[in-house]
Amino acid sequence: MSKKIDLLFEDQMGKQVTISIDHPIEPVDAQLVQSVMETILAEDVFLASGGKLTTIKGARLVQHEVTAIPLGI
Repeated sequence: MSKKIDLLFEDQMGKQVTISIDHPIEPVDAQLVQSVMETILAEDVFLASGGKLTTIKGARLVQHEVTAIPLGI
């Protein structure tokens, strides 16, 4: 099962922008995640199609599980 952290921001046009990080260290340190997100905003690290990132909207840990379906072929 693969996991990732989605960092959710809003850009200058009010659109949500998601930055995904694969294989996070667990348990996830919420204070560290917030600090990294604040640094991303302060340093203008990324530019989205709607302009600069302006606001932190949240973060989430996402798990993705894939199960093959046996088809008998």
